[in-house]
Amino acid sequence: MRRDVFQAIADPVRRDIIALVANEKMTVSEIAEKFAISRPAISKHLRILRECGIVEIEQKGRERLCHIQPKNLIPAFLWIEQYKVLWEARLDSFESYLMQLQSKQKDNE
Repeated sequence: MRRDVFQAIADPVRRDIIALVANEKMTVSEIAEKFAISRPAISKHLRILRECGIVEIEQKGRERLCHIQPKNLIPAFLWIEQYKVLWEARLDSFESYLMQLQSKQKDNE
């Protein structure tokens, strides 16, 4: 089965794993210690992240070091980025509405 970046980021545990390995290389054990789920479950999430090309697992002796491949997150970033303008406009509109309400409330006092 071919997996893509959107499948990788669809799960909150995988997003948390991405955040962890974005800062530093970590062993599978170090990653598993951060979660209240089984090590086999973490291994499954790491397998999916590896299949999507987001995490690379490097064998160093007995340890398996995980690190991020940030370039493979670009498709998700670009997809989300297209909605940034839409949400900024809506938030600006909401802010204006709140300011109008505050102004009316001050006028009524």
